Amino acid sequence: MQRLLALGLLFALPAAAEEGMWTYDAFPRAAVKAAHGFEPSQQWLDSLRLSSVRLAGGCSASFVSPDGLVMTNHHCIRSCVQDLSSPQRDYLATGFFAKELKDELRCPKVEANQLQAMTDVTARLQAATKGLSGAAFNTALKAEMSTIESECATGPEVRCDVVTLFHGGKYQLYRYRRFQDVRLAFAPEFSMAAFGGDADNFNFPRYGFDAAFLRVWDAHGQPLKTEHYLPWAKEGAKEGDLVFVSGHPGATQRQLTVAELEFQRDVAMPFALLYLAERRGMMREYASTSPERFRTTRAKLRSVENGLKALRGRHQALAEPSLLADKRKAEADLRAKVEADPKLKATTAGAWEAIARALDTYRPLLVEYRLKEDGYGFSSELFELAQRLVRAADELPKPNPERLREYTEGQVPALRMGLLREAPIPAELEVLSLTFGFNKLRETLGADDPFVKTVLGREAPEELARALVKGTKLFDVKVRKQLLEGGKAAVEASKDPMILLARRVDAQAREVRKRYEDTVEPVLKKNGELLAQARLAAYGTTGYPDATFTLRLNYGTVKGWEEGGRQVPPLTTFAGAYERHTGKEPFRLPDSWMKARGQVPGETPFNVATTNDIIGGNSGSPMVDREGRVVGLIFDGNLHSLGGEYAYVPETNRAVAVHGEGLLRALEHIYGAGRLVKELRANQR
Repeated sequence: MQRLLALGLLFALPAAAEEGMWTYDAFPRAAVKAAHGFEPSQQWLDSLRLSSVRLAGGCSASFVSPDGLVMTNHHCIRSCVQDLSSPQRDYLATGFFAKELKDELRCPKVEANQLQAMTDVTARLQAATKGLSGAAFNTALKAEMSTIESECATGPEVRCDVVTLFHGGKYQLYRYRRFQDVRLAFAPEFSMAAFGGDADNFNFPRYGFDAAFLRVWDAHGQPLKTEHYLPWAKEGAKEGDLVFVSGHPGATQRQLTVAELEFQRDVAMPFALLYLAERRGMMREYASTSPERFRTTRAKLRSVENGLKALRGRHQALAEPSLLADKRKAEADLRAKVEADPKLKATTAGAWEAIARALDTYRPLLVEYRLKEDGYGFSSELFELAQRLVRAADELPKPNPERLREYTEGQVPALRMGLLREAPIPAELEVLSLTFGFNKLRETLGADDPFVKTVLGREAPEELARALVKGTKLFDVKVRKQLLEGGKAAVEASKDPMILLARRVDAQAREVRKRYEDTVEPVLKKNGELLAQARLAAYGTTGYPDATFTLRLNYGTVKGWEEGGRQVPPLTTFAGAYERHTGKEPFRLPDSWMKARGQVPGETPFNVATTNDIIGGNSGSPMVDREGRVVGLIFDGNLHSLGGEYAYVPETNRAVAVHGEGLLRALEHIYGAGRLVKELRANQR
């Protein structure tokens, strides 16, 4: 692995080359002009921002027509395709295309958000927490966040989130327009979206058609009319072209302390890696036993495989000695600047040491927290529904600032949508998942652990799981609605076994959460905020904040890289896809592609690699040219990009996208999606 660049110098100088996940209010327009001779105007930035969309489940998207058509990745809406499928119509296998507008199908779980305004609320949050530390700091911070969000959210169509930037150096209020009627217009076959499977995942050359189209519908049951959308480019991106990516990178950790990175490497990641590896093995074995089990498991298994490979790549990056060596040097440089400034020295006194002590406290707590509160011990949709209902009954009657963050007024629309979604829940898979979780609880905490006894009693894990799934009525949306609207009285009167389990374990789960939120989280937040303010004071604000699943913009070029003495070209072609076809999974092109062979010229670009600085969450981001036209659709990165969690390495870090020209031609000539193609070409320029 090439030596990774220093992580901690993000504020020392403007980011080098294409590095940077920039907020829209601080995009380095002058740097782009100096490097590429193009300076985006404010109108250009505003239009791209308002054309960008966040899918609340963890992906990005964009409006690509004035009639609410939204472009994203297939893997971002895979759960929707799964929810709309059945044994009789497996849309993951066959793909889906709504030939007419009326045939578009509503996605039960998909919410789309459009960022409309950003307001700095740093002073207000800092005033609310002034002089506080520990649990008092955390309580005051969350209460003020909830108050600000409730003041902003004027109705269910508005979503407001207080966003932490620079690890508490700044806070901003992001105001979104919320859309909950989102319908599926097109999705290819799962095998084509994920062509190459786990073997090709995070690799390049790639030949994945990981694209899908949704449509936002308004409150009157009509396609949303939107002023801001991205036109399609008549000519696709070529090697060397300047391109921009607007999306929602999930999380980076480029500004963490050395102690925090070592904790991730030595404690948090190993536990998660083992858990995911075991879960993958369990799901693979289950999926292999029947076609129906394969159908209901395929989407979730792919998500687990993707998460495992991504986490393994990040762990390998942290294990690279040069990464932490550079980080230690950057931290030492900051410490030196702090020591040289009496005011900074006074305000940050003991901050690094406090973070290290908090991590020592967290070390024996992490596994317990993950298993009891974070879902590792109850990996089940039905249990998650039961827990939400139990906690909603307790939390919603409280004053807004006193609630758990996920039950505040601003989160209620998403809470209701999640609880009342009309989506199938495979019973057999629920038994398997619950059994797995119960076994993890018992083998990790021990058979004599009081919490394990509370969960299992004298039952065997599989027997309890089967009894819970067989006895629960939470498959029925009407039952869930009655419990949600009936509140605490209805929940306490319920004899549903899944509700009873959620009630039985809730006190102990809340207790471990409270310990974390009182002894670990506030120390990391408070002292992280102090160090962030020190960086800002020492280096200025020429850098960018770590990713927080908020809208960011970056720029780059279409470019390959050198790997093992050979040059990796930045473009693949349709001819290459057919050459890669073996007739066997995961390198089997679906029948639609084989029947259409030759319909798309072989030299047509298919996938493209660029130097854009992206991370998980950017999936579904539009790639646009200097005219703001679509030239690609981000869906992955290469293996080197996984280290982008901690550092951007311009020599090898690459984003991977479906090429805009290839995407349009496949829609037209392979899938016969003429209605969508006409809609996209109507705005082509």
